[in-house]
Amino acid sequence: MTNFSELNLSSSILKSLKRMGFEEASPIQAKTIPLSTQGKDIIGQAQTGTGKTAAFGIPLIGKIDNKNPNIQGIIIAPTRELAIQVSEELYKIGYDARARVLAVYGGQDIQRQIKALKKGPQIIVGTPGRILDHIKRRTLKLDQVSTLILDEADEMLNMGFIDDIEAILSSVPEERQTLLFSATMPDPIRRIAERFMKDPELVRVKAKEMTVPLIEQYYVKVQEREKFEVLSRLIDVQSPELAIVFGRTKRRVDELANALNLRGYMAEGIHGDLSQAKRLSVLRKFKDGKVDVLVATDVAARGLDISGVTHVYNYDIPQDPESYVHRIGRTGRAGKEGMAITFVSPREMGYLKIVEQTTKKRMMPMRPPSWDEAFEGQIRVSMEKLADVVKENNLTEYVNISKELLEENDATLIVAAALKLMTKEPDKTPVHITEERPLPMKRDGQKKSSSRRGKPSYSNKGGNGNRKPRRSGRREYNRDHHKS
Repeated sequence: MTNFSELNLSSSILKSLKRMGFEEASPIQAKTIPLSTQGKDIIGQAQTGTGKTAAFGIPLIGKIDNKNPNIQGIIIAPTRELAIQVSEELYKIGYDARARVLAVYGGQDIQRQIKALKKGPQIIVGTPGRILDHIKRRTLKLDQVSTLILDEADEMLNMGFIDDIEAILSSVPEERQTLLFSATMPDPIRRIAERFMKDPELVRVKAKEMTVPLIEQYYVKVQEREKFEVLSRLIDVQSPELAIVFGRTKRRVDELANALNLRGYMAEGIHGDLSQAKRLSVLRKFKDGKVDVLVATDVAARGLDISGVTHVYNYDIPQDPESYVHRIGRTGRAGKEGMAITFVSPREMGYLKIVEQTTKKRMMPMRPPSWDEAFEGQIRVSMEKLADVVKENNLTEYVNISKELLEENDATLIVAAALKLMTKEPDKTPVHITEERPLPMKRDGQKKSSSRRGKPSYSNKGGNGNRKPRRSGRREYNRDHHKS
């Protein structure tokens, strides 16, 4: 394996990669970064989950001239979800290099994007339709772009964006570096490469097989609005010693940690907005058993060395298989078995298939437990605790008083009363969890959604709460804010 320190990267990029928990380059990164740094055009044939964003993002950040406020790099992605994901990763890679990254996509207020474009971003990540819209409005000037990247080109072809892409390519200077990434290479993609690229180098990498033999893997098919109740009941039934719950966004992590505490669980959240001191404090509590449930984003949990985790709950299924393997790898360590349960909305079942293909292991379906089963699970926990105390046989001071109780009451009723006192009944305290849009639909591994689709609908409830939805506008990714 190649270490990032061997790839002749700047100290600022290495610092950011270390913060992200990246040490060894994936095969596509090890092959692409040196070629891209030399300024060569590249065709990368790679699946999602191979680390291609960092493969093109690291050399792109390395080329940015901070003294130049103009747009120097542009990345075209098929969907708003991918554009946001790529911009987030580029922000993190370029954090110490002080690179300014902006995502532009359909479904977001264009006037807000125009305002953000005036602040001098150096890298634009966007969907074809919205990029072209800005070009036509003359709010996006690409005359100083030196690097253009097409991400998931075959998906853009499938979604009918080929004309838009050609129009954008014609608006960028001919003297530039072009990188094209695609899982497959149909003829129209080859023709684009022939027309718009100069002697491209081909980098072909298969998604690596990732195995997790000691981890029992399950999925629960569940609607977004029902996820929290299912999570609560699973925790009650399974009584994990230490559990990690993964959420897709920082807001999600904060809301889940608050909701779990409201329901009587000892939970804490970690994400990219927390200070290093706060993160260390939370992790210390978790390792010491003062916190039962850790709620985390992917970035915050990357590289964590935690032992004793018995259960991982994927509240949101990750977009790529590599993230899934990183997540569930937190359990089943040191030869011990672990359990991973992934919540999947009906529209996200395609992502489940991709994860299964990558890990070479089928996930078993799990039926969500009922309230009664959750209650029974909590009683069983109390019963085991009671049995453990009896085994310890350190009860001399309590024997005489217990005899008095037995003279006046039935022994079965006394044990039942003790269990009642000890048992945490499943809590129905109302909580509010803001609903997130599902990932773009995939069928047989292919996305069906389009960034031209209508706006998403939002329920007027989250969890059990009856509050109005807090529909958060996506923020732009500059030095003042990022999302992980």
